[in-house]
Amino acid sequence: MKKISVNHVIPSKRSELTAFFVGVIFIFMGCSLVHADIYRFKDENGVWHFTNIQSDKRYKLYIRSYTKKSLQYIKQYDGIIKQASRRFKVDPNLIKAVIKAESDFDHQAISRKGAQGLMQLMPQTADEMEVDNPFNPEENILGGTRYLSILLERFENNKQMALAAYNAGPEAVEEHKGIPPYQETKTFVNRVLDYYKNYQSH
Repeated sequence: MKKISVNHVIPSKRSELTAFFVGVIFIFMGCSLVHADIYRFKDENGVWHFTNIQSDKRYKLYIRSYTKKSLQYIKQYDGIIKQASRRFKVDPNLIKAVIKAESDFDHQAISRKGAQGLMQLMPQTADEMEVDNPFNPEENILGGTRYLSILLERFENNKQMALAAYNAGPEAVEEHKGIPPYQETKTFVNRVLDYYKNYQSH
């Protein structure tokens, strides 16, 4: 994905509404080039920085965007998602939300930590879930959903804790008796639940 970023000076005395309109202008300026989530942060000089790729931990999610690419892939993988949902008794909207948050429906995605495919399975998890090829959409979705179902059962269908375990590992959740105090995990859980609510409403 091509990165688009923009900086805009907003004096501290101006309201958040000003920042909102700047973001909207940015979206319209960039919409012909890319459709993606938009992130922003304000530096020590009062300059707002906007980007479509969270390349720096200072960037926080500002505006969500459901891309045509993602919607096309949701349709393409819908049959597999429904199959996985029936087999492992997991809400299909939750499966979609995890895929969206993990890989944005890119079946060839690889994370810096080595997680692979649509549901970003680590090699050990893929082996445990009997996934031979994590880049195969059907295998990945079935394996990822199976793993998610195990976590939901382990944490008594508490979605927040199951999602935290999906990101940080079940041992970390049990050790902290809840969502671990890791920013990455907190962001992941909130992002998935946001996508989940959106998919439920459609």
